[in-house]
This record gives sequence, C-alpha cells and structure tokens, in this order.
Amino acid sequence: MIRVSLTVLIFIYLFLFLAAIFGQWLWNDLRRKRRENRAVRHRLRCTICSCEFQDDTGELLPRCPRCGSLNERFRASTL
Repeated sequence: MIRVSLTVLIFIYLFLFLAAIFGQWLWNDLRRKRRENRAVRHRLRCTICSCEFQDDTGELLPRCPRCGSLNERFRASTL
C-alpha cells in the first residue's frame, strides 16, 4: 500500500484540476482563432473606396460592389 499525506493529495488534485482548466482554455482559444481566420479569409477591401466586402468566388480580380473597380486579393487587416 502506498502512503500519501493529505497535503500531497490536495496538491495532486489541484494540479490536475488547474491543468485541465488550462488545457480547455488553450483548446477554446485555438478554436476561436481558427473561426476568426475562416471568417476573414474571403473579406476584401476596395483600394478606391475602402469598402469591405465578401468575395467567395475564385476570381483573381474581384469587383467592388460599391464602385465597380477591380481589386487584388489582399487580406483585410484585423485589429
């Protein structure tokens, strides 16, 4: 039989509990970042009128819905 003091048992319990919370926090943070990257992937900003628009087509030069100018595929910057 293994003898373990009460303080060591409490330490082990708290360590495992905090490790589980930290692991869950990391997992949720990674999922949130992945969701944000997916949402911003097809968002573009017009170089003429600064209109942000969504373009899911595969065109190399998508047209701005507001002014009709052709735009290159640069990622819209996020804060």
